[in-house]
Amino acid sequence: MGETPHTLFMKEAIELSRKNIREGNGGPFGTVIVKDGAIIARGTNLVTSTNDPTAHAEIVAIREACRNLGSFQLDGCTVYTSCEPCPMCLGALYWARPKAIYFANTRDDAAAAGFDHRFLYDELPRRLSERKIPMIQLMRDEALIAFQEWGRLEQKIRY
Repeated sequence: MGETPHTLFMKEAIELSRKNIREGNGGPFGTVIVKDGAIIARGTNLVTSTNDPTAHAEIVAIREACRNLGSFQLDGCTVYTSCEPCPMCLGALYWARPKAIYFANTRDDAAAAGFDHRFLYDELPRRLSERKIPMIQLMRDEALIAFQEWGRLEQKIRY
């Protein structure tokens, strides 16, 4: 099988993941975001080097791509990531709305390497009262005022 743009972009994401561990910046994860056949953003896992639990490769790449595009959405973009996105990254990718996501390693491969996000997948469908971290609703009526103000706002950017 010959090289295709998809395999070339995935090779770049995989190489980023390997380079990241060699340089000691974080875990073995890399992401590239492509638009119109060109890489517009790269990201690697920077969780431990930045003390930021949200600094997964996909999130880092999304932030860079959105800055480069001047948009909060990845219209017309394709994401190549060295591993199946975790629930946080998958949520961020869905909010960013790329046209496609390609991944190499699976969540099971990640778990075998010590990156087990299964507990997050298990937590999501649980009732709030059954989750491992307590989730307690407080001051809903007061907070609803912000949504009501938003609803009345004529000039707003929907996302």
